[in-house]
Amino acid sequence: MTSRRQRRVAQLMREEITLITLELSDPRLALVSVTDVEVSSDLRHAHVFISHLGDEEERESVLKALRHAAGHMRRELALRGTLRYVPELSFHWDSSVDQGQRIEELLRQIGFE
Repeated sequence: MTSRRQRRVAQLMREEITLITLELSDPRLALVSVTDVEVSSDLRHAHVFISHLGDEEERESVLKALRHAAGHMRRELALRGTLRYVPELSFHWDSSVDQGQRIEELLRQIGFE
């Protein structure tokens, strides 16, 4: 069960990480969307879910770039002063976007549009 505080911190982190990602000069992160953030109950860890339009190779490159920039992102979050303690960041693919596209494709194949 997610507490109200966890939800507020997660929403704030989602907004800030999105802005920080846009500010980074890495071209691999140009089309990255932060879709969700889940924060642990002790607020020490945050799972950041992302989506990116591209093939598997590009996705791996994006994850590598985000993992490399995680320290910088934590520092930026701390400097912005929005959080007292900045959680460790781990990045994951949001598979719901892929699942939605697959469902849409199947519906098109059977005649629903």
